[in-house]
Amino acid sequence: MSAIAQPFLAPAPRPQARPLSTPAFVWTAMRNPLAIWGERAYREPVLRDDWLRVPTVVVNDPAAIRHCLVDNAANYAMQPLRQRILRPMLRDGLLTAEGELWRRSRRAIAPVFTPRNVAGLAPVMAARSAAFAERLAAEADAAPRDVANEMTLLTYDILQATLFTDAIAGEPVAFARAMDSFLHRMGRVDPLDLLDAPAFLPRLGRLLGHRSTRYFRRLIAETAARRRALLAHDPDGAPQDLLTLLLRADGLTPDEIEDNIITFIGAGHETTARALGWTLYLLACAPAERDKVERELDERLPSLPDPRDWADALPRTRAALEEAMRLYPPAPSLNRMAIEADTVAGLEVPAGASLLVMPWLVHRHEALWERPGHFMPDRFLPENRARLDRFQYIPFGVGPRVCIGASFAIQEGVIALASLMRELRFDYVGARAPHPVQKITVQPRDGLPMRVGRCRVSR
Repeated sequence: MSAIAQPFLAPAPRPQARPLSTPAFVWTAMRNPLAIWGERAYREPVLRDDWLRVPTVVVNDPAAIRHCLVDNAANYAMQPLRQRILRPMLRDGLLTAEGELWRRSRRAIAPVFTPRNVAGLAPVMAARSAAFAERLAAEADAAPRDVANEMTLLTYDILQATLFTDAIAGEPVAFARAMDSFLHRMGRVDPLDLLDAPAFLPRLGRLLGHRSTRYFRRLIAETAARRRALLAHDPDGAPQDLLTLLLRADGLTPDEIEDNIITFIGAGHETTARALGWTLYLLACAPAERDKVERELDERLPSLPDPRDWADALPRTRAALEEAMRLYPPAPSLNRMAIEADTVAGLEVPAGASLLVMPWLVHRHEALWERPGHFMPDRFLPENRARLDRFQYIPFGVGPRVCIGASFAIQEGVIALASLMRELRFDYVGARAPHPVQKITVQPRDGLPMRVGRCRVSR
């Protein structure tokens, strides 16, 4: 009798056995914020501590998360530390804007992400994913490639084809290199940010990242200028995509329009790229789960010519993607500041306190998940999904600021994963397990070196 395959334990930083000293905390947070957490953070529903003289409350309990981010969301503003890190990159884009500006931006963008419009983008997603898979197939069994980087190229191509109708200026490989530098330099926690130093003191990482920032700003300005010229020349012939909606939006300045474009080009493709890369890695390390996904694709894809049906008709493929986003949430932290005092799960939250809802912690919490560190996609099959609390799985956030592109990302992720795995097999060949680090998204520190080969059977 063959042994039953054991679930794969996904690599992650080891929880701290004891509280970090202030210097160790600053050093660890600068290198990898995922590594600051101690064992209590993965076991207790709420915690309070004073970090660098700031009262900080960490919320893991689903009911408490609902209270803070839904029922009493108006009491929790964007955390200043989060804004100090993101605003130099995104300025007044949707992720960093607040108040009336955020509401105007959200209203302007919302029509792109209606269910009907998102479904209409599925054929383009499938065509671009199939073309990408064909390119990889033509080079199959060649030298290992960094699949993390490959997924950046794929999701960039899908995003610029769907939301910008192939209008983004620039070349994809140059874009991928600039994006890597952008996130590496600009997305890191700087010690001066942790210490609440004055803004006029230079942050070394951001100074080094100015070249990539200038590249993106130049790219966006050129893209917007081209579309404005098209709208002036042929207003009825311009694509009705995100770019056109932003340029026609009432109440947004040219700078705010460019900030939202760079937000979607950057964050909009990076999160899905990370989800796809981690999914392929986890399936490579869990052959029994990979076999289940491949069988599903063999059996069902031939009768699913319309990719709009794939997200619902391929439950195992979708479950693998969602489980990967549980273990490696693309956005690992939701950071807020209490405007007025509050009580959360019996714990007093003073005005001005930092409130942290960490998908990284919630998704790996011992009270919420069986074997929380293991890759077990069955959790997300339809018959099991109903058992999950709405607020224990939050890869796209919750409440008024929930990710506007969540349905777009799920549809894109399932279509891309199915297109790649129906023809190709990905095997991890790194000398050691990848080390997840937080640089806005959860990234593999040294990439995901994988050998890409054709499947053993023709699909």
